[in-house]
Amino acid sequence: MRVIICSLFIAIAAVTSVGGEEKNMTTTLSGKKVLMIVAAEGFQDDEFSQPYNLFSKLGATVKIACSRKGKAAQGKFGRQVTPDFALTECKADDYDAIVFIGGPGASEYFDSAAAHALAREASAKGKVLGAICIAPVILAHAGLLKDKKATVFPSGEDLLVNQGAKLIKQNVVVDGRIVTAVGPQAARQFAEAIIQLLQ
Repeated sequence: MRVIICSLFIAIAAVTSVGGEEKNMTTTLSGKKVLMIVAAEGFQDDEFSQPYNLFSKLGATVKIACSRKGKAAQGKFGRQVTPDFALTECKADDYDAIVFIGGPGASEYFDSAAAHALAREASAKGKVLGAICIAPVILAHAGLLKDKKATVFPSGEDLLVNQGAKLIKQNVVVDGRIVTAVGPQAARQFAEAIIQLLQ
């Protein structure tokens, strides 16, 4: 009996300790599919890496999309990632969550018809929709933040308000199935909020 209890304790600890921090996550993301969208140039490295690593560690299938395919996307601080798909190839039906990563390069999607269409499709189908740093502006320009609570990197605050968002100045804001976050300092908390909605 003592051996069984000890083994059970170890198993629980392995699940709840993620990234060296104790978290109350007793389920996995096994079977879940997440699409992360990065800029071709200048995505924010930590905003990508922390959620990507956590989603993957919990068992999700994570794919990467970009405005181009066949060439690595370049992070602001040097990280390179190879997109699995061009943004125009992606359909919301194929994923449980769609996540827009910030960084200065994310402005390429502010007025992107493909990005707006994908975000609207995800919202209409009840998918989890995430955007961090400056990327909530993409959702605002797609018309998805009108009368919604949201946060954004300070330089994007006026852009959100002008599109009818209810600006909340905190690290992460969840309104329904939409998760927004202020920047790289909130990358892990952002990922955890998405995980909670996926469970």
